[in-house]
Amino acid sequence: MKIALLGYGRMGREIEQLAIEGGDEIIVKTDVTSPEVFNPQTAALCDVAIEFSGPAAAAETILRALTYGVPVVSGSTGWLERYDEVARYCTERNGSFIYSSNYSIGVNILFRLNIELARIMRGIPGYNAEIGEVHHAAKVDAPSGTAITLAGQITDQHNSYSGWVKAEEEEPERGMIPVASVREGKVPGIHSVTWRSNDDIISLKHEALGRRGFATGALLAAEFISTRRGVFTMKDVLNLL
Repeated sequence: MKIALLGYGRMGREIEQLAIEGGDEIIVKTDVTSPEVFNPQTAALCDVAIEFSGPAAAAETILRALTYGVPVVSGSTGWLERYDEVARYCTERNGSFIYSSNYSIGVNILFRLNIELARIMRGIPGYNAEIGEVHHAAKVDAPSGTAITLAGQITDQHNSYSGWVKAEEEEPERGMIPVASVREGKVPGIHSVTWRSNDDIISLKHEALGRRGFATGALLAAEFISTRRGVFTMKDVLNLL
């Protein structure tokens, strides 16, 4: 594949290294100081764009790539108030777009298990859900996009819950899932979902051992959408429907 890296931070560099190892070619790389290097001329050379430009720039970066006719894999979190706008624009342009809060294959399996467990727990009284996540000290958003996705899945499947709250800021009201966030060291990412009763604890947990797993999933998604049209999720890529 011929790839545009739209955002060249930690994830961009990890994706670049893995892509080159796999025989792909990086056509263009942008960061906050050089968005103009991705333009109609360079875009015409690209099969796909992988976007990790950050929450402030993500939506406009994705829209620009779609305008240029380039399929987009988006991994930035914190911009989803504009997701419907971007998805609608992709459909209008007959483009290709995939967003995930986490491209790790293991995390996406966790997502699938989380949905099934929440569905089971809907019919079993006496258990309360909670979510925990730990990331490196440089991660800006808290809770993580992955934790918010996990909470949303529980809310969709379990009628006792209507949303989430930051556990460290307030006592959760009834019907709200507490989400605890820790920022320390260089932790790539740990996420856990716990259902707690007076008698026992049921837990799902995923721990990333590095960023390579996220890059692997992002490149897998890029290969998937490079020849397709539409709006997709990692469930489509991994056939986890």
